[in-house]
Amino acid sequence: MQDREADKAAFSKRLAGLLNEASLTVAMALGYRTGLFEAMDRLGGPATSSVIADEAVLSERYVREWLGVMASGGVVELAGGEPEQFRLPKGHADLLTERAGPENMGVYMQEIPLLTASVYDDVAERFRSGEGIGYDRYPRFHRFMDQLAVAKHRQTLVDVFVPSVEQGAMSERLKSGVRVLDVGCSEGTALRLLARAFPRSEFLGVDISEESVRCAENKARDEGLSNIRFELRDVTRMTKHLHGAFDWITAFDAIHDQARPAQALSAIRSLLASDGVFSMVDIAAESAIRENMDHPMGAFLYTVSLMHCMPVGLTDGGVGLGMMWGRQQAEAMLAEAGFSDVRTTPIPDDPFNLHYCCRV
Repeated sequence: MQDREADKAAFSKRLAGLLNEASLTVAMALGYRTGLFEAMDRLGGPATSSVIADEAVLSERYVREWLGVMASGGVVELAGGEPEQFRLPKGHADLLTERAGPENMGVYMQEIPLLTASVYDDVAERFRSGEGIGYDRYPRFHRFMDQLAVAKHRQTLVDVFVPSVEQGAMSERLKSGVRVLDVGCSEGTALRLLARAFPRSEFLGVDISEESVRCAENKARDEGLSNIRFELRDVTRMTKHLHGAFDWITAFDAIHDQARPAQALSAIRSLLASDGVFSMVDIAAESAIRENMDHPMGAFLYTVSLMHCMPVGLTDGGVGLGMMWGRQQAEAMLAEAGFSDVRTTPIPDDPFNLHYCCRV
């Protein structure tokens, strides 16, 4: 009985902490979205709520209440004075602002509140029906994913990731001119960066979201990119006329969302030239839940999978692979698809993902 009471007290304390942390996440998401972290970083030192609100061009009353959350949660420092002043430590800003680049954690704070607002009721209902949730239920999340792609790729894709592929050989091929396919391109952020950096190469992005493809086309046109195009297509239906057509195929966190990932990987194998390379970038995790107990972001990643990746993978009778399918299952499925040479490596400056570099 004594052990039970001690366990109850410890768990009660933990639950109170979870409520605080979850609440803090919601407020941090608002701070990132409204530019408050950027404003405080620009100010550089202690400032009143009025000064911070003016810098961010926001309502002072809302900003003051938000600062209460941030100060009590230890995100910003209460610098004292009358009226009270607040400071965002530079070490915190290094992780919460756009200048953080691949270390930007502020952008991730939006993910759970956004998914909850989008499909909370849908997911709860699907616990009973077992059905999936279509991509069309996630338009706001697609826009967020493009924002996330910008945060992840802008500073590292061309200068860090590409030179790491095939020990720099892919970078040289791109400079000379090759055909590149990006599967699950979303709004085309990664592909547009590549197209701008390697004008002699040709780039095709495909996605099953009509809104994402339209947005990608508009952005490419606005940027004046003539070596890139986007199509509303399912990769599993592309093999008939494009067998062996691509020298480099990429999939950035896209395969685990596929309703039929095995067929998608087989199609990619067919679309790849005999000397081509398939770069599958996906979550760094193991396939068994017990092997992810020490994962520093395990609960967060499983939650994102529960709210998005698994449901979209269950649509139309899909398998619902989920984000946390893990390295062992990924390598097995790549081998089954016909990739005999698969090298799994960490990605420079990206602790979330692994790079599965695949050849036939």
